[in-house]
Amino acid sequence: MSIFLNKDSKVIVQGITGGEGTKHTALMLKAGTQVVGGVNARKAGTTVLHKDAAGADIELPVFGSVAEAIEKTGADVSIAFVPAAFTKAAMIEAIDAGIPLLVVITEGVPVGDTAEAWAYAKAKGTTRIIGPNCPGIITPDESLVGITPANITGKGPIGLVSKSGTLTYQMMYELRDLGFSTAIGIGGDPIIGTTHIDALAAFEADPETKAIVMIGEIGGDAEERAADFIKANVTKPVVGYVAGFTAPEGKTMGHAGAIVSGSAGTAQAKKEALEAAGVKVGKTPSETADLMRAIIETL
Repeated sequence: MSIFLNKDSKVIVQGITGGEGTKHTALMLKAGTQVVGGVNARKAGTTVLHKDAAGADIELPVFGSVAEAIEKTGADVSIAFVPAAFTKAAMIEAIDAGIPLLVVITEGVPVGDTAEAWAYAKAKGTTRIIGPNCPGIITPDESLVGITPANITGKGPIGLVSKSGTLTYQMMYELRDLGFSTAIGIGGDPIIGTTHIDALAAFEADPETKAIVMIGEIGGDAEERAADFIKANVTKPVVGYVAGFTAPEGKTMGHAGAIVSGSAGTAQAKKEALEAAGVKVGKTPSETADLMRAIIETL
């Protein structure tokens, strides 16, 4: 089992002919993802040549729109490798076409654009967005939709949800001996499509996920809200890590969402909220991995 993505997911790539789209389409195919085509209105009717997981040549069709791609291929997932200025239009197009899952990798998308697209998706009620400014989602040994290196880890009992891309990779590497059901990098922007809470709810409902790692970072109150949700709704063990314990107070760090005001949004405040909800919180990624390893040994 997994959440949101499995070996049967049929994936299209918006921006398949661009540099990032080309590179990551190749890597997703290598990871076993069922990439069935791409979208570029200017190159509709052409094909792009790639290799599948077995190394055999495959030609992927390029369609003029997401709607046409879904109609011709039965795609149920789209990933957008589109410059920030055009990301909102790409998101709206995918939402209009009714794609069930849309992964947006692009960073630097204006917050107003994301807010508009997210509100549009919510009103339509058919599309789950992951991102923007995220590494995407991977169900190891089945499917990768994003930029996470697929060879870090294999399948296992841990669910992972993370605001940070690189910490997603590090945690997967730290716990590679145990493996993951699904790992989601939700992105660090102030507005994102899928939240910690969305992922926690899905992992709670997934019978194959036995324990959950949640990675947050300074800024905002997403982790505090997730702590409240865990306390009320999650029965599985959760371990946490919050990036930014050494961040100087009052300084904006890294991600657009990492803005601390007063004590709200500090790593310490988030740690305390999570611990009050029964979450064991590590001070480093390695310590967090050790906490998870100890929990798995007792299950």
